Amino acid sequence: MPGPYHFGETVRVLRTGDSPGRDARGQPLPGPDESFDVHGCAVTPRAQTPTVGGDQQQARDTVIVGWTVYAPAGTQLRTTDKVRIRGAVCDITGEPGDWGRSPFTGTRGPVQFAADRVTG
Repeated sequence: MPGPYHFGETVRVLRTGDSPGRDARGQPLPGPDESFDVHGCAVTPRAQTPTVGGDQQQARDTVIVGWTVYAPAGTQLRTTDKVRIRGAVCDITGEPGDWGRSPFTGTRGPVQFAADRVTG
């Protein structure tokens, strides 16, 4: 079923626009803020199973590392964007995947992406 999902969440995409030029030292100037909200997203926790016996596994089976987000069809995302989910700022990890059209119904599918929490 394509989004927007009626009981979904609003995810804020944090995007800095293209640099308008360079400063006196040759460094790119930050571009204008182009942030926007995406309504009706399905947000699910994404877990990672640590290596058995590894130093990350201390009496636990999985570690939540971020979220998998299913945004409505046609949502335009960049790998350089950040997103705010439930108050946490996250990096988009990897290329967002557009499910395209269903060969059975012609309905557009969601845009899926992984969002990892930013720390430090």
